[in-house]
Amino acid sequence: MSELPVGRPAQTFAEAEDALLSRWPETKLEPSLDRIRAFTEMLGDPQHAYSVIHLTGTNGKTSTSRMIDTLLRALELRTGRFTSPHVERMSERITIDGEPLSDEAFVDAFNEIAPYLHLVDVDQPHPLSFFETVVGMAYAKFAEAPVDVAIVEVGMGGSWDATNVADGAVAVVTPISIDHVQYLGGTPAAIAVEKAGIIKAGAVAVLAEQPDEALEVLLARASEVGATVVREGVDFGVVARTPAVGGQIVTLKGLRTTYDDVFLPLYGAHQAQNAVVALAAVEAFVGGEEPLGDEIVRNALAEVTSPGRLEIVRRSPTIVLDTAHNPHGAEATAAALEDSFSFSPLVGVIGVMGDKDAEGVLAAFEPHLEHLVVTENSTDRAMRASRLAEVAIPIFGEDRVTVVPRLADAIDAAAALAESGSGDSLSSGAVLVTGSVVTVGEARVLLGGVK
Repeated sequence: MSELPVGRPAQTFAEAEDALLSRWPETKLEPSLDRIRAFTEMLGDPQHAYSVIHLTGTNGKTSTSRMIDTLLRALELRTGRFTSPHVERMSERITIDGEPLSDEAFVDAFNEIAPYLHLVDVDQPHPLSFFETVVGMAYAKFAEAPVDVAIVEVGMGGSWDATNVADGAVAVVTPISIDHVQYLGGTPAAIAVEKAGIIKAGAVAVLAEQPDEALEVLLARASEVGATVVREGVDFGVVARTPAVGGQIVTLKGLRTTYDDVFLPLYGAHQAQNAVVALAAVEAFVGGEEPLGDEIVRNALAEVTSPGRLEIVRRSPTIVLDTAHNPHGAEATAAALEDSFSFSPLVGVIGVMGDKDAEGVLAAFEPHLEHLVVTENSTDRAMRASRLAEVAIPIFGEDRVTVVPRLADAIDAAAALAESGSGDSLSSGAVLVTGSVVTVGEARVLLGGVK
């Protein structure tokens, strides 16, 4: 891949995508805000043209972002949302009023910022990365729209994440657990130090339930900068939840009032937690003493979608996609499967990235899977299926592991196992495809997606 020559605009989505992907990948990090600051200054600091709700945490960021977006639009605010990584298409990362940029709008957004890339590159020790460039695109596009509020998810960490040139009026911290150890550290406290960097002076910090050592770091940061803190389990929380057809019924205690028996079309206790964190974030953003309104909250949450998060994409047999890629996420997904479904047998198709805790992910799923098909996605970062099998066999036993490197063939093999294992009319076999956002995205494309 090669970057477009300076001065030549991209003509197509593929050209814009190619130019972006030719830059430093998301996995190559040099912890500094110098490049993104230089870039956004050249763009006129668009990130200061609207209010920002900034999210960090280990798991749940994208689902929570989508819920915040839906609630804000129900309040008739114009929204921009930046999330990463994408499931199927790069344009999913930048949405206006809940809709991803069209191919044409994405190309236009790239061409608007492209003339400045070379200017930053030649003036900095390192060139702008892919992620920094897309963040600049998003901030510029939100200012152009213009949006009333941007919901911005960090890429990794917080303090030196490229998104952190924006100052969130509300800083949301979803549950912190161990991930990206090589960049963020190996303890919740070390990881929390980086993530706490999005909490700015005068902001409201909305904290999901956290490990004690992470909470201590977050509270210290809030105190240091004079931010107000609201905490799950203290100021807001999930009062009750009951699995239901197509999702769950939840009772949520917000900052102002309690919303009883609200339908949430997503599965699992973790999504109920994401919903109440989103509710508190929006209440904190709006301010005042008045509740949001029962009908507004009820209608908004009933519309929420989160592609690739316990998403059913096919029946006969049922195929479920989930982006769990670390042990904490895998445990939440496994609990939700037990809570909301009665699949028998459940066959796993798992493909992970080479830098992830594959053993931890597999161990979380082992009690819930009858059989495991190990596979790999198409990226260079993917752990090879043969290597994943070496990790899986001591956990599952040799008889329960099948190696099928090509993802499409792995899904077919798992579907056949699920169907053959459904021995009577009362049981229903299913396939769970998981282990990585990329694996799920590629599976979603293979299975025709769900719009």
